[in-house]
Amino acid sequence: MKPIWIVDDDQSIRFVLERALAREQFAVRSFSSGHDVLAALDTDEPQVLVSDIRMPGGSGIDLLAKVRARLPALPVIIITAYGDLDSAVSAFQGGAFEYLPKPFDVTKAVELIRRAVEESLREAVQAERAAEMPEMLGQASAMQDVFRAIGRLSQSHVTVLITGESGSGKELVARALHKHSPRAGGPFVAINTAAIPKDLLESELFGHERGAFTGAQTMRRGRFEQAEGGTLFLDEIGDMPFDLQTRLLRVLSDGQFYRVGGHQPLKANVRVIAATHQNLEQRVKDGAFREDLFHRLNVIRLRLPALRERREDIPMLARFFLAKSAKELGVEAKRIGDAALARLVAFDFPGNVRQLENICHWLTVMAPAQVIEPKDLPPELDAGAAAAPAPTAPTVASPAADAVPGIGAAMPAPTCAPASTPALGWLHDLESEARTLLQSGAPDVWDTLTRRFEGRLILTALEVTRGRRIEAAHKLGIGRNTITRKIQELGLDDDARCR
Repeated sequence: MKPIWIVDDDQSIRFVLERALAREQFAVRSFSSGHDVLAALDTDEPQVLVSDIRMPGGSGIDLLAKVRARLPALPVIIITAYGDLDSAVSAFQGGAFEYLPKPFDVTKAVELIRRAVEESLREAVQAERAAEMPEMLGQASAMQDVFRAIGRLSQSHVTVLITGESGSGKELVARALHKHSPRAGGPFVAINTAAIPKDLLESELFGHERGAFTGAQTMRRGRFEQAEGGTLFLDEIGDMPFDLQTRLLRVLSDGQFYRVGGHQPLKANVRVIAATHQNLEQRVKDGAFREDLFHRLNVIRLRLPALRERREDIPMLARFFLAKSAKELGVEAKRIGDAALARLVAFDFPGNVRQLENICHWLTVMAPAQVIEPKDLPPELDAGAAAAPAPTAPTVASPAADAVPGIGAAMPAPTCAPASTPALGWLHDLESEARTLLQSGAPDVWDTLTRRFEGRLILTALEVTRGRRIEAAHKLGIGRNTITRKIQELGLDDDARCR
């Protein structure tokens, strides 16, 4: 690990911090002026920079601006005079990680520097991963199943039906299937059948001849022709008008279609991928969807999990979207603290990945500091938590999908109700969960439940202490090293082992 750099014209402050950091096994390098720091940056760089705000020959704020221009991800801690609000504001506006008011407690100063080091190491890992970010992200077992299915289906020409809730990323899956298929050199054409008026949808899909209807001044190629040699993605297929379903069935059956008003059959060399958030079986029973078309589309069905079913992917997705929003807006990417991250992980996200992306964009614009705290999160997270039903015993879709380290189904808070009352409490929920896993034949049940329990306990403690790990460890009655090790083992830190 790179050394901590301390810059202060006061030799006594440098000496105290050097000794304290050395006791904690940190390498340290000291400077008496900002000019010396800038010169040293030509050949070396620190893990964290700690700088006084008032020094001869240039202020710490000026140094902060120059350092961040060269190392934008470097955490910088500014030492300010006690109660100097203007200095603190200037430090944050300049992108400082935190400020340290004089006179400071040495133990607290070391802990702040330790947090900055952890942030620096975390950002370095995230930057390395972001450099080779795939088009889809997810390390949850449910998403790994999706990725494996994409790999198997990509070389096939078979029709695929993608199901999943709105905002879960169905079009991304369709694009991945196209990108990795033999048709990747051809066009990918997408159309949302629910977004186009019924009277126009037929022309949009199949095109029209000149004079086919009022306003048809010229011949127009439809989406099937535009997708020639490639892939046509029909989103929200469940909303397609019934009469158009017949025409689509004919194309899928014999590979031919007619433009509106046309008499010459056209060949459709197109792979069709359809998607819906609706229950098509129920739509068939209700008479709103053709059963023969359903069976034609349902050759291979690929279900995309909701975000609440893969909570361990939320930390990586959140950081990815924060970086993406910052790049789009031309600003520095915000960092999300552990307590705020715990709140995101606990939220059910009815709008799925799209809602998380929107929240991250909102935070990029609205969060006042570089590190996002729980108080910075949008009101909808509180509203969602308030509206959530009382917790019940978690259920398991499959052993693989539920083996989430640390953050699976939320465990209700302990209750004092006796076991004979209806409010049986969290031990009853634990018993129900254990029974479900044991009866399903899931492996390593002890490990699975222990990791989930420990993960939830630590996340709750971090939320209560606003991300302060030492305080969280103290409240839990465990050591600082233990909580750090558990956070790493359970995947609760930065990346939570996602995608």
